[in-house]
Amino acid sequence: MSPLATQAALSALQSAPPAAPQKTANAAAAQKAAKTFEGIFIAQMLQPMFDSIPTDGPFGGGSGEEMFRSLMVDQFGQQIANSSSFGLSDAMTRSLLQHQTVKS
Repeated sequence: MSPLATQAALSALQSAPPAAPQKTANAAAAQKAAKTFEGIFIAQMLQPMFDSIPTDGPFGGGSGEEMFRSLMVDQFGQQIANSSSFGLSDAMTRSLLQHQTVKS
């Protein structure tokens, strides 16, 4: 990309007003967003626990495990969010729907 094209793209982005959040009464969309958030939240809570486990030794995965461990922890977080009643997504869904119905 040429410097002129880069400058034009940056100018277009800077001059465009930020988009307002989309309101939705769609409970399924709010629940999906809340479940995704819950999975990320759980993964962030699990990450320090996995960081303290060494990847060397007879049963360790070495540098490959170290490289892909964050992806594994993300999947653990999503699975926990999808399969258990952690409770955060229910509260988030209620809050999202409640705040979208409030008139400003």
